[in-house]
Amino acid sequence: MYIIKRLVRKVVKISNYILFISSLLLVFMTSILIVWIEPETFPTFFDGLWWVMTTVTTVGYGDLFPVTFEGKLLALFLYVFGIGLIGVVIGKIIDGLAIYRKKREEGDIVYKDKGHYIIIGWSQKAKYAVQEMIATSSSIDMIIIDTLEKAPLLNDQVQYINGNATDKETLEKANIQEAKSVLIFSDDNIVDAELADGKSMLIASAVEAMAPEVHTIVEVMEENHLKNFEYMQVNEFIISNETISSLFVRSAYRNGISGIFSQLLKRTKGDDLYYIPAKQTWNTYRDAFNELLEQGATLVSDRNQLNINRKLDEKLPDDAELYVICDTTTYQKILKDV
Repeated sequence: MYIIKRLVRKVVKISNYILFISSLLLVFMTSILIVWIEPETFPTFFDGLWWVMTTVTTVGYGDLFPVTFEGKLLALFLYVFGIGLIGVVIGKIIDGLAIYRKKREEGDIVYKDKGHYIIIGWSQKAKYAVQEMIATSSSIDMIIIDTLEKAPLLNDQVQYINGNATDKETLEKANIQEAKSVLIFSDDNIVDAELADGKSMLIASAVEAMAPEVHTIVEVMEENHLKNFEYMQVNEFIISNETISSLFVRSAYRNGISGIFSQLLKRTKGDDLYYIPAKQTWNTYRDAFNELLEQGATLVSDRNQLNINRKLDEKLPDDAELYVICDTTTYQKILKDV
């Protein structure tokens, strides 16, 4: 018993690569050997493989078994060494999965895919953003970067990286240079808007230094701080305090107007704002407006230009970025025609 324990301890210390190769060789060679020893009982290689696998995994169906002395010796060898070796390999696999899960929960991973979205700074707003992105598309991948001890959210689409977002190493783990977009949320734990924007500015500076081509969106608490962010060539800003205050005031003057904004901001509620690629047959804004209207969509803007109805007869530029208001069914139908 002591010798077996020593042997098992030594096997456990062997590298995973050698263990897996040794296990494959053991299964393959013993499958061939039992067919050679007892061709009547095991007429094909698959029969031998079936018996070896049921033996080393201790299942032992009993439908096939050796009847000769040599075959039984081989079976004894598999009982002593094969079961032990395969058991160690299975244990290594289980340990590996447990370690991987622990690393995911603790945010100790390296993301290697591309075209993903990076969310920096976990908060209630970030949580709603993740939910909205998942509702928008079931095929996107997201990385959350924060300093929490455990992942705030994990699923097939969401990964977590624990680290300071101003550190190069943390951003490299998130493969920021091949990301599609970076969303930087203000730190809700910082009450002072100036300090919160200061932290966001440091993060944005690190992001722009490493990935200037990646589309970056920053939540800014105070509008008068925008000029400081513009120096870093951040693509877009969401002015948090101003947006909320403006919505409150508009709702106070006109009851129910907040429902319009809410509907346009949520994919799961009513009509929504969608981007529509321009068709080559559209020469003017009127061409696009009329055709989309016939399909049940209202053309409202070209990028941030909301004056489409006042320039319907103007030529549609080659780089037009058109947005319409419609429901999901209409949007999907339009995409098929574009």
